Amino acid sequence: MCTNGVNVSQLKMMLEQMDDQAALNRRWTHKLYHVAEGAEYARTAEVLRGIQGLLDEVRAQLSDAQDALDKDSVEASNVVVSLV
Repeated sequence: MCTNGVNVSQLKMMLEQMDDQAALNRRWTHKLYHVAEGAEYARTAEVLRGIQGLLDEVRAQLSDAQDALDKDSVEASNVVVSLV
């Protein structure tokens, strides 16, 4: 459904795709962290651990964006429900 010239369903789907990609990147970073840690590359492992935290923050922000979109799309629809 389009609201204010934006296909809300498509925008929701795109946010979900971004979250899926961030989740995949997080999993691979986690695997690389264990490889670096097992090889005793402490500095590399520490950087990869930091990247995991940043990707967790990205996913939290994407979740917030999805919640905000839900609220914005309801408000933008200009639909008023009244009891009669």
